[in-house]
Amino acid sequence: MITKINNQLYDQLVADFEVRSIISASSESNELHALREDAFEHFKKLGFPTTKVEDWKYTNLTPFLKQAYATEIDDENITITDSALAKAAIAGLDCYKVVLVNGKYNAGLSDVIGEEGIGVSALSSAVNDASFKAHFGKYTKIDQFHFAALNTALFNDGLFIEVKKNAVVKKPVHIIHLLSSAGNIFIQPRFLFVLGSNAEVSIVESFVTADDCAAVFVNNVAEIVLDENAHMQHYYVQTGTEQTRMVQQTDVSQQASSVYNNYKASFPGAALLRNNFNVALNAENIESHLWGLYLAGGKQVVDNHTIVDHRKPHCQSNELYKGVMKDEAIAVFNGKIFVRKDAQKTNAFQQNNNLMLSQKAVVDSKPQLEIYADDVKCSHGSTVGQFNKEALFYLKSRGIGEEKARALLIHAFAFDVTEKMPHDAIQAHINHLIEDGLK
Repeated sequence: MITKINNQLYDQLVADFEVRSIISASSESNELHALREDAFEHFKKLGFPTTKVEDWKYTNLTPFLKQAYATEIDDENITITDSALAKAAIAGLDCYKVVLVNGKYNAGLSDVIGEEGIGVSALSSAVNDASFKAHFGKYTKIDQFHFAALNTALFNDGLFIEVKKNAVVKKPVHIIHLLSSAGNIFIQPRFLFVLGSNAEVSIVESFVTADDCAAVFVNNVAEIVLDENAHMQHYYVQTGTEQTRMVQQTDVSQQASSVYNNYKASFPGAALLRNNFNVALNAENIESHLWGLYLAGGKQVVDNHTIVDHRKPHCQSNELYKGVMKDEAIAVFNGKIFVRKDAQKTNAFQQNNNLMLSQKAVVDSKPQLEIYADDVKCSHGSTVGQFNKEALFYLKSRGIGEEKARALLIHAFAFDVTEKMPHDAIQAHINHLIEDGLK
């Protein structure tokens, strides 16, 4: 049964796919064309998710999808201002800058990376690359995820990054996702990051929206592949305006002895932030660390769904998500850890803590463990609480104003996440955004 939250949008997407299918059949490989066709069939079966779908029961998409959106964008009428790009700037960060405007790689605004061993290009330019063919579409489950199926069927462009075997990228790659449009748009960028064996890279992704931007619904999908002993530091900094709606899916596939660290920070502004984050530990001696911080305000909806799948022995994962809730904001955390039968000697830990600054804010937290092995160390938990009144009184009694005292306590609450960020400039940037978000 097809779930049509918005008949107009659904009909637009069907019409778009008819055109895309013709283009794909004539210009793309048979494998990619078949993948698109299969993905759209899954989307038609799944439809847009409603609150009757278990993983969406706390997030009602109807208000965000009932608006009229254009699905084709006139790039010539997009105005890119310095002030819009400045929103993503990270003071003191020596990095390579890569800019995408409405999901499309803009070479004119991006740095040329002169280092050997790393390639950055528009995804559309990489479809004949061996790594693209080997990895694209191999890790995202289009039969399970509604929006991922839609993106796979209809993505137009995005970004491809490959770090070759043994290459160590000296500076972070800062990807700036800029949204700017005079009219409402629905966009579906696609990303593929591939790290060869022994490769190392830090990638920072900042999501910003121009102040005068109309409503933008972003349906992102990223596949990330780490070969043996590869190391990746990966940051998401999610900001936006009330006109921003984002569904972000990230699928990470790791091989033996690789290390993947993700630091996700979300801030007030965007009306909807839904993050589906899936990590597969496919071999032995893998480490995966997920550190999340969300500061939610207004009537914002922030929904984090994570899956960490331990498939082999001797692996370790840590997951800590912390939320600070203001106003009438809604937050959802649903974290799942799977420990498969063969995954003996697994260490897996998960925790979600929430600090409530308002009686009208709502948190739905559901940490989960599914363990099929018998020699493991696993734990999970969740807390929801208010300010420590004694600590607040102590600070005020030392001459600190209430606003400053509250800010200090919130920084202390977030410290367990921010301290894990190994780059001082990024850590300082996140702390600055926390200050702004508390105003």
